[in-house]
Amino acid sequence: MVYPEFDPVALYLGPLAIRWYGLMYLAGFAAAWWLGRQRARRPGAVIDPQQMDDLLFYAALGVILGGRLGYILFYGADTWRVDPLQILRVWEGGMSFHGGFLGVLVAVWWYARRTGKAFFALTDFIAPLVPLGLFAGRVGNFINGELWGAPGSVPWAMQVSCARHAGLCWDKLQLAGSSAMTPPLHPTQLYEAALEGVVLFALLWIFSAKQRPTMAVSGLFLLGYGLFRFLIEFLRLPDVQLGYLALGWVTMGQLLSAPMLLAGIAMLSIAYARQGRA
Repeated sequence: MVYPEFDPVALYLGPLAIRWYGLMYLAGFAAAWWLGRQRARRPGAVIDPQQMDDLLFYAALGVILGGRLGYILFYGADTWRVDPLQILRVWEGGMSFHGGFLGVLVAVWWYARRTGKAFFALTDFIAPLVPLGLFAGRVGNFINGELWGAPGSVPWAMQVSCARHAGLCWDKLQLAGSSAMTPPLHPTQLYEAALEGVVLFALLWIFSAKQRPTMAVSGLFLLGYGLFRFLIEFLRLPDVQLGYLALGWVTMGQLLSAPMLLAGIAMLSIAYARQGRA
């Protein structure tokens, strides 16, 4: 298969270019907001629908600011020193999930402090909503033609133009020439959209449909995301500017996801241990 080159700009409004990448983030926030308001109407919900509006505002700031800063710190520290304005060009892509995740935690902590809500009660509430944004973001990555996987022989692997995506034509792929195409590559953006988006959403939605001990839903999110991301990284090409960090296979994504996986296991264990003692 050949990757269908998408125009990253969805439409132009005069001099303003509306990009698909930004629209995907907007779609993710809108889906999380709508579903969160439905959950907030349930008896015993930790917040009401109006409070969901406020919480989403804080969380969106956390995603955007944390995601961009995380990308710069984790993946582009050398680049931003040369071009500091790159930090502001969010529309060009370059967002780190792990940075956005930390940004959301800070935002939720701030909201909990202002409103007197329990921090983990809020994270349990929003955890099932996060995969909606992950799905939308990964679709945006696919449209942008970024975060490709390693060469693969599966029928849905895609060849990508070197001329349009020069970053893929590095020495390990041994490609040259303006008309060159990559070998068929795993579309790992779509793998992540399926696992971190669809599958993780289904797991969390079903799991949280019943009353669970505090921290359990948050723990399952960390475990699920950490595991899916860690496994998919075996198929993803490492970032060109970083390469593999250790042992010839450890990537930055795995390094950042492993603590999430372990924290998820610990939180689930603590949540159910406390329930057993109650």
